[in-house]
Amino acid sequence: MKGAKSKGAVKADTKLAVKSKGAEKPAAKGKKGKAGKDPNKPKRAPSAFFVFMGEFREEFKQKNPKNKSVAAVGKAAGERWKSLSESEKAPYVAKANKLKGEYNKAIAAYNKGEVAMLNPPCDLTLLFLSD
Repeated sequence: MKGAKSKGAVKADTKLAVKSKGAEKPAAKGKKGKAGKDPNKPKRAPSAFFVFMGEFREEFKQKNPKNKSVAAVGKAAGERWKSLSESEKAPYVAKANKLKGEYNKAIAAYNKGEVAMLNPPCDLTLLFLSD
C-alpha cells in the first residue's frame, strides 16, 4: 500500500511531539522562589591561596602592566603557588587561619543578631581626606 504509514512510523511521530514547558507541571502554591542574600552577612574568609593571590596580583601587575588577562594572572599564580615549599606557604596559611578565626567570631555574632556591630556605617569624608 502506497502512502500508508507503517506501525513504526506512528511510534516515531509520537516521540517527536514537543510538549510545552508550562503544561507539564502546574505552579506549586505557596512557593515564592529563592530568598535573596543578606547584605549584612559576613563574607567567608579566604583560603591561604587567595591570600597569596592578593599579594601576587599586585606584584604581577607591576611586572606586566600591559597584561589585562585575568586568566594569565591566575595561571601564573597557580604555577608559583605549586612551586612554593611548605615553609614559604606558612605565612599565607597563618594569615588565612587568622582571618578564618575572625570570620567565625563575626558569623557567630551575626547568627545571634548582633549585625549592627559587624558593619558600622562608613564615614565617606575619611575616604576623600586620605588622598
